[in-house]
Amino acid sequence: MAGTEITSAEYIKHHLTNLTFGNHPVHGWSFAHTAEDAKEMGFWAIHVDTMFWSIGLAVLFSFYFYKAARKASAGVPSGLQNFVEMIVDFVNESVRDSFSGKNNLAAPLALTIFCWVFLMNLMDLVPVDLIPRITGALGVHYMKVVPSTDPNVTFAMAFGVFLLIIFYSIKIKGVGGFVGELTGMPFQTDNMLLKPFTTVINLVLEGVNLIAKPISLSLRLFGNMYAGEMIFILISLMYSADWAMGIFGGTLQLVWAIFHILVITLQAFIFMTLTIVYLDMAHAEYH
Repeated sequence: MAGTEITSAEYIKHHLTNLTFGNHPVHGWSFAHTAEDAKEMGFWAIHVDTMFWSIGLAVLFSFYFYKAARKASAGVPSGLQNFVEMIVDFVNESVRDSFSGKNNLAAPLALTIFCWVFLMNLMDLVPVDLIPRITGALGVHYMKVVPSTDPNVTFAMAFGVFLLIIFYSIKIKGVGGFVGELTGMPFQTDNMLLKPFTTVINLVLEGVNLIAKPISLSLRLFGNMYAGEMIFILISLMYSADWAMGIFGGTLQLVWAIFHILVITLQAFIFMTLTIVYLDMAHAEYH
């Protein structure tokens, strides 16, 4: 976008468009050059920037935690070991407070979710024009660097948690227990004439409650991070006005960035905590 005069609407649209690769009806398999091209590629198009940054951050997280584990010492710990141990202790405490079952996967899963979501959210503090300008100079049309502002990421993570909920619900309670949990509450009756009606009503209510879990998980994270990114983009528009508005925008950006650090951390913590709570509910035996 460098060297080209664009409107505020075009600027916002550009910064909110993913770098998309897919099968275009006219151009075949290619990168989208416009938002309209990306839309025409359909459902199976890939958001390359989302994949790159999310996987890259996962590799970064894995590398440093693996490095800390390999060099862990009972003596004087390094700064990295101290930092990793602090995060691990924090996550372990959260798991102990929220998870009453016995599952060796709970704590590692919670640690992975918290660190990965936090790192993806943290990219929101990168200046909105920095990386797009660099990639734009290399001929890349779009570059969104905050994976958690892409609903594909948040829904995929929430769907993974949902599958774990179903798996452990059936494993712990059995198929009959899981079905009984969906159909036996909250309305109960011994009347055989009314039982079919209460069963259907319970199934609808509990089914909605079950499906709402991954939807609420994904939309909460996506909505908060998307709104935060939008505010940063709107603030950055102030720099194109006069110097007074630019100074005001810089001050406002600093204040919002400091506040947004809390939002970034809180959203990672909420996603982790709700995952633990949902898994704990899945481990609770049906009676």
